[in-house]
Amino acid sequence: MGHSHDHSHSHAPAEINRAFKVGIGLNAAFVLVEAAAGLYTDSLALLTDAGHNLMDVAGLLLSMLAFRLAKAQPTSRFTYGFQKSTVLVSLGNAVLLLVAMGGIGYEAIQRFYSPQTVPGDTIALVAGIGIVINTLTALLFFRQKEHDLNVKGAYLHLMADALVSAAVVVAGLLMPRLNWYWLDPVLGLVVAVVVVASTWSLLRDSLVLSLDGVPANVNPETIRNQMLKNPAVLDVHHLHIWAMSTTENALTAHVVIATELNGTELYQVKQELRHSLEHLSIQHATLETESPDDPCLDTHHHH
Repeated sequence: MGHSHDHSHSHAPAEINRAFKVGIGLNAAFVLVEAAAGLYTDSLALLTDAGHNLMDVAGLLLSMLAFRLAKAQPTSRFTYGFQKSTVLVSLGNAVLLLVAMGGIGYEAIQRFYSPQTVPGDTIALVAGIGIVINTLTALLFFRQKEHDLNVKGAYLHLMADALVSAAVVVAGLLMPRLNWYWLDPVLGLVVAVVVVASTWSLLRDSLVLSLDGVPANVNPETIRNQMLKNPAVLDVHHLHIWAMSTTENALTAHVVIATELNGTELYQVKQELRHSLEHLSIQHATLETESPDDPCLDTHHHH
């Protein structure tokens, strides 16, 4: 398993970068078309969809920036490099989306009281193009979405967009035939709710990571037990786990080791621990070893 996995991982950066470029280009072009059509037809559904797509372009741009920054080398001041920018970008992205949807919801509620006649077929046509573009772009990210929270965010937005565009197509076709022009603001509201719902977990995850919380895919208990399984390890304390970026996690811990080990054996134990931690998605482990009669133990137990 090890080899094939590493192989796919080495291609990921180039592939993700390409996906970002194509995605940004396609979506930016479409946003212009859709916004123009929305203004021309005076359709709230089209405008919300364009707003939603614009958020995607902004999100994709931010995610690409974060993705590139994460590769930048550490400096004397930023000793971890700029990987944490990926977390801040996820957070910013979530906040931006929530603000935009608030505005759209407000406008939709205003429209309920005075529904306007809008050209449904034109709306359906434009939104139809949107489905194709969103689906194509989402597929670009599909393979890499589990590698990175940002890529997953991009993928989720694009899939949500394709669904939204589909709803707009249906509404566009129904409005002129059934004279249901209230569908336009209703859809605007529904879209806003869907986006808020899907953004909520992104907001929560990125807030946790920006506060150096333990990432969602890591269980501190499992990690502790895994470390204690090593025969040389008597106890583990001062265990800290946090995210360095949306893809890499770090850990520091004090490990109490049986006294009779020599330098070489100690090194061996550390290597074993690091290796077992890598399987639990901890890429950077810093381990401090102590002997059983170390004073640090007493202070720990008094807590």
